[in-house]
Amino acid sequence: MAEFAEGTPCWVDAALPDLAAGKRFYGELFDWTFEPGDPGTLGHGGCATAFSDGKRVAGLLAKRDGRMPTAWGVYFATADAAVLTDRIIRAGGRLVRPPTPVGRLGVLAQAADPAGAVFGLWQAGDEAGFEKRGLPGSFCWTEVYTRDKERVDPFYERVFGFLGADVPDGPVDFRLWFPAGTGTEPGAVGAVGAIGGRSVITDAFPAEMPGHFLIYFAVLDCDQTAEAVVRLGGRVTTPPFDIESGRMAALMDNQGAAFAVLAESDPYGQRYGHRYEQERVPEARSTVGQELVGQEPGSQEPPGSQEPVRQEAGRQEPETEPGQNAGRARGRAWIGRGRAEDRR
Repeated sequence: MAEFAEGTPCWVDAALPDLAAGKRFYGELFDWTFEPGDPGTLGHGGCATAFSDGKRVAGLLAKRDGRMPTAWGVYFATADAAVLTDRIIRAGGRLVRPPTPVGRLGVLAQAADPAGAVFGLWQAGDEAGFEKRGLPGSFCWTEVYTRDKERVDPFYERVFGFLGADVPDGPVDFRLWFPAGTGTEPGAVGAVGAIGGRSVITDAFPAEMPGHFLIYFAVLDCDQTAEAVVRLGGRVTTPPFDIESGRMAALMDNQGAAFAVLAESDPYGQRYGHRYEQERVPEARSTVGQELVGQEPGSQEPPGSQEPVRQEAGRQEPETEPGQNAGRARGRAWIGRGRAEDRR
């Protein structure tokens, strides 16, 4: 069973109106295969588990409630969902779904940060989360978009023990997060060891856009992937562009779920965002209390039998789409989190 450090992304899934259409779209786009679940196993309850090269990489869920947005969601690993949800409330967050056993798989919970972005928690039972990550055809990054960084930054750093490092001198405010006590020096190009980030929703975005997480998948060729999305009925919301670590684009599937793709310059080299045994980050700032440092990592598994609460990023034109703030790189850039270039 794979183990995930406390607070690291351990699973992603998408809630879709048409599960069969989702399987066709992502199956062709990422060369995923799918297996349905049965009671007590991953994929039960109108879900399908996606595999890349025979390894578990994501889930697709059939929406049971038409009021729920069509969106991708991320789950963070925890060794104790009950303890972590308590900490979330004390840190100013909101509990969306209390810790709930999911058969023998583990325990699921969902919460929202102080600005309303929804995320999941997973405490593993019998199975792990990602069996493949950071390689083409699998999850490689996530970042939260918010209008209230003053509350959101200390929230995640207190709840998960993240060490935060701001990307300097950029027109768009961006912050990298490292697992407590690990990572690389935040001034280094690439920032190997960062497991996620925080961007801001600027005035360039529609006023109605809520706080949300954007999910990135690794691909071999960003341009070909963007072309395939259009061919399959989806939409390119931010066309492919170069960043220091490779090339990325923001996309939307044929049912309206937003995501991003990243083609790294060395797709099979050192994995950004997935090397957890790093030296301490000496200059990173953290609001985490002493009790959060040194927690034992948990082993996580994605929930397969319950439909998650979702928030939808909305459908924007390319210059206002999530992902742009994380790209348009000029000069120093981080893994897919380059400094943004203003568009007038």
